[in-house]
Amino acid sequence: MDKISLDAIPGLVSSYGLKILTAIIIFYIGKLVARWLSHLTEKIMKAREVELSLQHFVSALVYYAVLAFSIIAALGQLGIQTASFVAVVGAAGLAVGLALQGSLANFAAGVLILIFRPFKIGDYIEAAGQAGIVEKITVFTTELLTPDNKKVIIPNSSVTGGPITNYSAKDTRRIDLVMGISYEDDIDKAKEVLNKVVTADNRVLKDPAPTIAVVELADNSVNFVVRPWTATNDYWDVYFDLTEATKKALDAEGISIPYPQRDVHLHQTEKA
Repeated sequence: MDKISLDAIPGLVSSYGLKILTAIIIFYIGKLVARWLSHLTEKIMKAREVELSLQHFVSALVYYAVLAFSIIAALGQLGIQTASFVAVVGAAGLAVGLALQGSLANFAAGVLILIFRPFKIGDYIEAAGQAGIVEKITVFTTELLTPDNKKVIIPNSSVTGGPITNYSAKDTRRIDLVMGISYEDDIDKAKEVLNKVVTADNRVLKDPAPTIAVVELADNSVNFVVRPWTATNDYWDVYFDLTEATKKALDAEGISIPYPQRDVHLHQTEKA
């Protein structure tokens, strides 16, 4: 019996030794692949100018995911049943996912924002019913600074769950003004005055050319649209200045800007 056991040792060593060696090779190669994929992921994200914290997080996630797969493959090579282990890990992951469903949704939305970059820090945006300058973008929230200096923190799932308007995405913006004149005033003269006011402002772009045209014959006025283009950074300054300059120029030329009026007629009745 002892002899049979001793004779079986070389075969057992040869068989299990080969499996152990194969498992070590699988683990080693898997570790190299995990490291390579991690560096590649970080390099791609860096090229896309993704936030540094997200670069490290995603690259680490890729590394440990591939490494975990390599460990499972190595254990399987040794004959260890890994199906139950994978099932337990999967069930635990599902339970955690359900418990943190809202947080995971915000995290996923944050990753998408940081990768696809619909806006960046410093942009003026409107999202989730809020508008302001983007101060900070994290994997869970986006922080805005409103024009009246209030800080608004929005969950990222709310940001990506609806339309996002980025007012800073383009270098130029069109200003839309509506100016009304009286029906008794000269349309051609009013148009000439409006054109002079617009072209006198050096911040107004010549290309695209401003649009000045009659848009509506309203109840109380003849309405003009005044649509000049300007640099995005100058938008509000030009908007306010043109509104003021237009009013002064029309007043100087004797062109009135009408406003709704109501005539009240009193009828006196004879007392019985």
